[in-house]
Amino acid sequence: MATAAVVPLHRLADQELLALLEEVNALRAAVAEDGAAICREMLAEAGAKAAPWPGLANLGHYIALRRHDMRGLQRRLMPHGLSSLGRLEGRVMPTLDAVAVALAALADRPRPVASPEPDAFFAGETALAAATDRLLGPSCGHRRSRIMVTLPSEAADDPELTMELVRRGMDVARINCAHDDRAAWERMADHVRAAGAAHGRPVAVLMDIAGPKIRLEAVAAQGRKARLFLGSRFRLVASGTPMPPLDLPFTALVSLPELVTRLRPGDRVLYNDGKVEAVVETAEPGEAILRVTRVRPTGSRLKPEKGLNLPDTALGLSPLTGKDQADLGAVLELADILGYSFVADPSDLDLLEEAVARQGRPDRPLGLIAKIERPEAVRNLPALIARAAGRWPFGVMIARGDLAAEIGFERLAEMQEEILWLGEAASVPVIWATQVLETMVKEGTPSRGEMTDAAMAARAECVMLNKGPELPAAVALLDRLLGRMDAHLFKKTAMLRALNAW
Repeated sequence: MATAAVVPLHRLADQELLALLEEVNALRAAVAEDGAAICREMLAEAGAKAAPWPGLANLGHYIALRRHDMRGLQRRLMPHGLSSLGRLEGRVMPTLDAVAVALAALADRPRPVASPEPDAFFAGETALAAATDRLLGPSCGHRRSRIMVTLPSEAADDPELTMELVRRGMDVARINCAHDDRAAWERMADHVRAAGAAHGRPVAVLMDIAGPKIRLEAVAAQGRKARLFLGSRFRLVASGTPMPPLDLPFTALVSLPELVTRLRPGDRVLYNDGKVEAVVETAEPGEAILRVTRVRPTGSRLKPEKGLNLPDTALGLSPLTGKDQADLGAVLELADILGYSFVADPSDLDLLEEAVARQGRPDRPLGLIAKIERPEAVRNLPALIARAAGRWPFGVMIARGDLAAEIGFERLAEMQEEILWLGEAASVPVIWATQVLETMVKEGTPSRGEMTDAAMAARAECVMLNKGPELPAAVALLDRLLGRMDAHLFKKTAMLRALNAW
């Protein structure tokens, strides 16, 4: 009886290395070819006004790579000391080249490509740092991530508040044009410039045009103790002054009449960043009746100025409202950065550029931040980046309140990661926004979950705090936390600082 030949262990290892080398070389070739095609597609979707920028090729390569399931390959590379594919967002082809060169050396085969030089290997990181400086201004030195703060209305008449925020670590002041007026915005911007000068560092001013944010306007309640509970019904109306309802707890007027006219039975409506979810039961000309399907056990009131999201309803609204176009004059005069709400398609950027051109674009570079808060914006993010990154100092904001309401809370954590990865691949700064340290800002003590969320936000180029009575203390806490996290983490890469807890 013949005996099976025994293959020496070193021969098995050589075969495994050669198989890995062949797989990596095939992957490199596919990513190079498919990435170039994806770049052409992105530029075509972005339109004639798109302009190339340093991260374009790498973004195409990254999207091409992520269409492959890399889990098996990564695991087989790990025993050979080659496990960097999970951190290649900013350097796709250099990483694949480096892995191929290392495998060839281990297998005693000629190099399939030249080894990437260190400067070329880390060129994506360099480009991202430069893009962040250009958009948000220089870092404060002890941390990479900038801190953006939404100024409250009282900041217009309290320069000491702005001075204190800058002293505690604010790098970017956000003015929400949905509130206050031009005179107040001018005073806020003046206070920011003065505070930056006093502390010897520039502090950027972001002015966020409101867009078609759907809010409740007037609200009429059936008594002072009226609340919505699971199964409660309430009424939305398109026009007029809502009268105290006799049959339902609340009747509310919405800011955009189109909302009510386009609702259909079965459509979901979310109130106040999803704190209440309801479904349309009946829709008639001028009004709709909704039934609450999710709310906290203690119930909720409806209040004016709170936002609504309609994930199932096609509204067909322009992201640039008449108010926005009127506000652009102030933005172009006062701001360093323009925040664009509800952008969803490259054509929305054409609309903005045309409006800016009518106002007369300022001589200084004006930054642009696209707020990602709709499912369409997520799907079109590569084309949005392709359209804007070569023409503006550009970044994206993960507007987690509206985005969670639109795509579902379950998917938010996954989606904010993917937006971070795509931004890094494109060398485009990303801003982590909504409810960061919210309990700290409002009450002075953060929750445990908020501290973990804020620590993970260190992977973004900027972290945004909203307004509240304890805002200066929250800025100081975030400043310290981000500084500590920088020693541990750069994007997805653990930095392995020496530990002293054990």
